[in-house]
This record gives sequence, structure tokens and C-alpha cells, in this order.
Amino acid sequence: MTRRGLLGAFAATALAAAPTYSNAFGLLRGAGDIRRLKIYNGRTGESLDTIYWIEGSYIKDALAEVNHVMRDWRNNQVKSIDTRTLDIMAAAHNLMDTTESYLLISGYRSPQTNAMLRSRSSGVAKNSRHLKGEAADLRMNSRSVAQMYRAASACAAGGVGRYTSSNFVHMDCGPVRSWGS
Repeated sequence: MTRRGLLGAFAATALAAAPTYSNAFGLLRGAGDIRRLKIYNGRTGESLDTIYWIEGSYIKDALAEVNHVMRDWRNNQVKSIDTRTLDIMAAAHNLMDTTESYLLISGYRSPQTNAMLRSRSSGVAKNSRHLKGEAADLRMNSRSVAQMYRAASACAAGGVGRYTSSNFVHMDCGPVRSWGS
């Protein structure tokens, strides 16, 4: 099956299974029944390359590592990152067919950090999904914002924001929606 055919099949499956989209990622697992994340946190210098889901089960220790890397680096507060967001990130990464890690711009944000960022920018939501551990702002050197946006949007499984002038894409597990230019 071609990559285009796989993308079309995935999109159709994701739409048909929207209420339970976490099962739709099965088409993207490739040769094994696994989900993997590669993340580099430029603020802390930490790298993560982990399989966080195998054969229908999340791996507790791997999720703890993901939560740590995606913490609020300003105050080291850790929150559990919603696995639905991780699944969207992993599925989009697979669609982009790259071995490069995501560069994490923002994962979890504490209320204090979110308030500080809101005071500096009108683009920070008061009730941001970052506060709930449900969002990630990401970039890649080998893929454009448009490419990342298209891959995340193809998952049809959450919110996807395109921030071309700031060179990142927002992915979250909220309602399916998109924005930005």
C-alpha cells in the first residue's frame, strides 16, 4: 500500500471512529503494535526516545519519562500528559516519515507560567489545554510548519494550530479543529 493510500485509509478510519479515535492509530503502527515518541526539550537539553505503548497497553515508566521531559521547565512542575495527545504526536510523526525528534517548545504549563505568558502575548489562551497536560507545541528542523500541520490534521483527532511566523505547530487532544496560517 502506498503512503497516500495509507493516509486516505487512516483518515477514513479516524472519521468513522471519531468517538474512540485512540483505536484508529492502529494503521500507523507499522510492523509492530507499538507507539513511540522522540522528543528533544531545548530548554532543558533533555532527549527522549521511548516506546510508550505496546500491544494495547501504555508503559507506566515510559509515560513518567514523557511527563518529566514535557514538564513546565520554568518551575519543574510535572503533570501527566494526556495519552491522547501523545498518540496524536506519535501518529503525526509516523506520517511525516522521519527519524528526527520533535523539538518541544511547550508541553505542560503551570497556572503561574500560563499567566506570565498571557501577560506578554495575546496568543496565549486563559484556559489553555497546556494547563491540563493536553497540548504540545512542537517544531522540527527537517519538516516545515505546513508539513507538520498537514500530518497532525490528517489524524482528525484533536486541535491543530499552525504558527508559521513562530515556526511551530500546536497539537492537542481537544475537539477536532484547526487554526492559524
